[in-house]
Amino acid sequence: MPKLKIENLTLIFGREQHEALQLLEQGKSKAEILDRTGSTVAVKNASFDIEAGEFFVIMGLSGSGKSSLLRCLNRLIEPSAGNVLLNGVDITALPDADLQDVRRKEISMVFQKFGLLPHRTVLENVAFGLELQGIPTAERLEKARNVTSLVGLKGYENMLPSELSGGMQQRVGLARALANDPEVLLMDEAFSALDPLIRTQMQDELLDLQEKMHKTIVFITHDLDEAIRLGDRIAIMKDGEVIQIGTPEEILTAPANDYVSSFVEKVDRKAIITASSLMDTKPTMAVFRKDGPEGSLRKMRATGLDILPAVTIDKHFLGFVYLREVLEVKKRGDKTIEAAIHRDVPVANPDMTVEQMLPFIAETDKPVAVVNPDNNKLLGLISQTSLIIETTGSQTNTQA
Repeated sequence: MPKLKIENLTLIFGREQHEALQLLEQGKSKAEILDRTGSTVAVKNASFDIEAGEFFVIMGLSGSGKSSLLRCLNRLIEPSAGNVLLNGVDITALPDADLQDVRRKEISMVFQKFGLLPHRTVLENVAFGLELQGIPTAERLEKARNVTSLVGLKGYENMLPSELSGGMQQRVGLARALANDPEVLLMDEAFSALDPLIRTQMQDELLDLQEKMHKTIVFITHDLDEAIRLGDRIAIMKDGEVIQIGTPEEILTAPANDYVSSFVEKVDRKAIITASSLMDTKPTMAVFRKDGPEGSLRKMRATGLDILPAVTIDKHFLGFVYLREVLEVKKRGDKTIEAAIHRDVPVANPDMTVEQMLPFIAETDKPVAVVNPDNNKLLGLISQTSLIIETTGSQTNTQA
């Protein structure tokens, strides 16, 4: 069961919501609905699942509906139609008292504008949500101290928000959201008001926290670089619609349409594209003890290649064999290709990025073997040409 399940979620602003919903069901566009009813479709039939522990990013330009969608997840804004299920429980059907309990204990939110109480100390701000729950003073302050230390604010507990930098104020907001140990953390453009250097630092710290706490995080941003850096998966919105959901690599390598393509065209792919998406998964192989020199030469002639990966019968990677050495061992009368195998060769695992594989370009002219790190079985090959193209962003005449 997913942690959050969003089903046909729709949000319409305006007085004629019922008519607008009918027009939406008839397939009318956002512009047509606005013209006929004066109502704005902020979110249109959004449906997706978010798994427990997933860092899920929703991104889009201003007016795309991303923040409106987020606020529907905890009913800060009431959706016009559709359902939001948390652990299988439909939040959209909960009475107010139960909804308030969910907000206090299961879903917390971090806002762009911090929302701190100016006349309360850092510790008191962090403990505020626990105070609303009626947690005894000593217990809530102890929990607040623990989470304050966790977000890097140890020593600042008795300071007022006005005495802190923007980045530190955002840490207070994050600590307050984490203090009640929520299952789901909603973050609405939480870092967009920060200076670039502080923003990057906060991203790093949030990733470190996620490694320790494994929360389900729904993060809103208009910045694709931030989305790619943080998200396990990304949902891209335009005009209230979710137009693509995928991992950062899926978004970059297979954009759903021209709109997504325009987003990703300037992204530095080297740090994101991995070996698994570049490799040829069906390379011609010289199978040790099955293919002797003659069999290996036959495969080279058939493919036009002068280098083949050498593997065992069950595909354990051994190295590469070159045409010249195979001809030499044949001339000597060897029955196997063992003496022709180059074993000191570049090897990548499937998750290695192009950036991490860049040294292979300088070190060798061989293809890069991609192997399963658990059993050393060959998964595929990456040509030097493919690596150089991903590195430079252009075609090249370099031979693999």
